[in-house]
Amino acid sequence: MKLIPLMKIHVLVASPFDIGDTTKGKRLVANITGGAFEGKRLTGTVCSSGADWILIDSENLGHIDVRIVLQTNDGAHIYVHYTGFLEYNEKFVTAALGGGETKIGDSYFLNQLRFETGAEKYKWLNRVLGVGEGRVYPGGIEYQVYEQAHD
Repeated sequence: MKLIPLMKIHVLVASPFDIGDTTKGKRLVANITGGAFEGKRLTGTVCSSGADWILIDSENLGHIDVRIVLQTNDGAHIYVHYTGFLEYNEKFVTAALGGGETKIGDSYFLNQLRFETGAEKYKWLNRVLGVGEGRVYPGGIEYQVYEQAHD
C-alpha cells in the first residue's frame, strides 16, 4: 500500500452547539460554513451544507463524524463522509478557543474519508479510501488528505 497526495482541504467551522454530557460522552455539533480544497486532480469549494457531530469520550478523545459536499471548479458535486479521532490536548484547545493554529502532528488528529459522486469525470473517487491528518487554523480546520493506492 502507498499513499498518494490527493488534496488539501480548508474547512470553515462555526462555533459548535454544546449538546452536553450524554450517555455516550460530551456531544458537540459544529456546522460547516464553507472552505476550499486543492489538489492535482481536484480543486474547488466546500459547500456550506454539512456539519461535524463530535463525541468527546472520558479520555478527551474526540470521535469526529463529518459530512460535507465539495463543488469542483467545473461544477461537479462530491459527497464526503469522514470519521476519525481528535485528541483534545492543550495545543488543540488553546488554538481552537483563541483563534490560533496548530501544526500537523501537534495533536492526534486523523481521519478516514469516503467519497460519492455521479459526475463521470470524478467517478474514480467512488473507489478511493482517503486518509487525512488535520490541524487548526483561525476559523477552521485544514486536512492534508492522501489516497490509499494499491499496486
